[in-house]
Amino acid sequence: MDAEWISRHALTLWATLLAATLVGADVAWRRAVRRREGLDAAARSLLRPMTALAIVVAMLTIATAIAVEVRGAAGLTVFDANLARDLRANMPLPVLRAIAVVTHAGDGLVLGIATFLVFVGLLLRRHYRLAATWIATLVGTALINGALKAWFQRERPLHDHGFIVEHSYSFPSGHASGSMVFYGMLGYVLLVLCPGRWHRPIVIACVAMITLVGISRILLQVHYFSDVMAGYATGLAWVTLCAGSAEYLRLREGRRAVR
Repeated sequence: MDAEWISRHALTLWATLLAATLVGADVAWRRAVRRREGLDAAARSLLRPMTALAIVVAMLTIATAIAVEVRGAAGLTVFDANLARDLRANMPLPVLRAIAVVTHAGDGLVLGIATFLVFVGLLLRRHYRLAATWIATLVGTALINGALKAWFQRERPLHDHGFIVEHSYSFPSGHASGSMVFYGMLGYVLLVLCPGRWHRPIVIACVAMITLVGISRILLQVHYFSDVMAGYATGLAWVTLCAGSAEYLRLREGRRAVR
């Protein structure tokens, strides 16, 4: 797909992508609910081990493929540069100003404060295992992303709108991976703790935030397309590994309690 065409229809594509991910999340959730119907409470897994393993392997494969392309300055990097250039030429400044507000939902400071508050809240309610999983997941993704940025040392795209100024390296996107892990893990925690009637809105809200924050980084030209896709892939692999492990331990404990 031509980079200039994408840049001219960026907002429409963003809205379409958001709608598609929300519909996909809703369909997936409905299927999961139907699968769990009739099962004993101790066997109702929110994330099956084989599904988690498949997601982790698939996302790591995608992230590796993107990294190879970026490292080798292959065709993907040409598309990245063309798209960033065309967005710079075609995105109206008032729209960028509004998107710059949205993107703060994935800022490190915002997510850091929210991570601490959730951690304290879980401790106060004596959900010690969830609290430990929560903090390990969020600290882990920060370390992983920082290590990858230091390894690739990719410079960010140029832009002149001035709404967002970043000084760290570009690959992979910390906002994409951070939002994937934070909102993904927050969703898992809420699914475990909240009544079933809240589960569907929780899933939809978390997917919406992940989509909005990550794609905003491309539109603002503070990240290349491949930065965000790699951030999504690494973030999804990590949060799936952490949530899947937590779910396995939760179900094993539930089965023991039933016995």
